[in-house]
Amino acid sequence: QVQLVESGGGLVQAGGSLRLSCAVSGRTFSMSAMGWFRQAPGKERECVAAINFTGRSTYYADSVKGRFTISRDNAKNTVDLQMNSLKFEDTAVYYCATRLVGALPLIPGTTDFYFWGQGTQVTVSS
Repeated sequence: QVQLVESGGGLVQAGGSLRLSCAVSGRTFSMSAMGWFRQAPGKERECVAAINFTGRSTYYADSVKGRFTISRDNAKNTVDLQMNSLKFEDTAVYYCATRLVGALPLIPGTTDFYFWGQGTQVTVSS
């Protein structure tokens, strides 16, 4: 069964940076699009960034464009999310997920991804 483990969350001041990493166990990582989602208290889970199976195509939510960068290393079975210029409103639990399909939807959503990690807390103080 596919397993995903996030790491790198923590507490950071506004304007700071964090790098999240997701390690994936399974045989299909190199053929699967990956996504990073976040869920703040009282809000719906939303996709903030996603990447297709080759890494050549990416998606970013408007709220994080220019600040976040998603990347993957298919040799290591990892996908990272570099978060710069963090804002208070970025505070959320961040989850990585795999789609099990190589291509990305135009607007990725939670129902487009099938296996999820447990999440890592990111807290940005203002």
